[in-house]
Formats: sequence, structure tokens, C-alpha cells
Amino acid sequence: QVQLVESGGGLVQAGDSLRLSCAASEGSVTDYTMGWFRQAPGKERDFVARLGRAGRNRYHAMSVRGRFTTLRDKSSNTVYLQMNSLKPEDTAVYYCAARNSLRTGSWDDPTTFDYWGQGTQVTVSS
Repeated sequence: QVQLVESGGGLVQAGDSLRLSCAASEGSVTDYTMGWFRQAPGKERDFVARLGRAGRNRYHAMSVRGRFTTLRDKSSNTVYLQMNSLKPEDTAVYYCAARNSLRTGSWDDPTTFDYWGQGTQVTVSS
């Protein structure tokens, strides 16, 4: 099964940018729908973005649309989340996840994703 490792989180100021990476092993990012979720303290895990297996279909949550973009590099088997114009409310642990092609259910529901990374903390100060 695919293994996912996130990196790139950190402490930044409002308005700054960060790029999160999700490196995959034991499987290809082209075989899964790849998703990004985030979880703030005391809150549920929320959908942020997803990228289809063909690498063309992208969808971003309304709260990040126009500021965040998900993309991938097949050669390095890595998915990225480019985050611009960060806001304090973006503070959370960010997770990448992979969903098998046979899965059904809402694309925004974290329970429909099969494999998860360990998460990376993003903190945005005002």
C-alpha cells in the first residue's frame, strides 16, 4: 500500500506563502485521487483540495480557492499544496491522503480516503 510523508510546514506570518510536499512510496500518485485535509485544534478534519488521477481535475474548498493550489510531479512521485496569502485561520495540521479508484462517497469526506500521511503543522501568525 502507498506510504505518504508530508513536509514543508512551519511558522509564518499572515500574507506569506508555504509549499507543502507529500512524497509517496510503495505506490504511484497517478493511481489515486490525492487529497489535502487540515485539522485545527478541537475541530474536525476538513477538506482542502483534491487532484484526480489524471492530474487534470483539481478542486479546492471555497475557503482556500484562489489562494491554494494542488499539483503533482510524477517524476518525483510527489504531490504539492502551494499556499499563498496565508491567514491565521489557515493554522492547522495538514494531511495528504490517497483514495482508491473503487471508493465511493463524497470526495470531501475524509473517511472515503484510504491512506494518510502523518501530517505537518502550519501556523500563521497575525
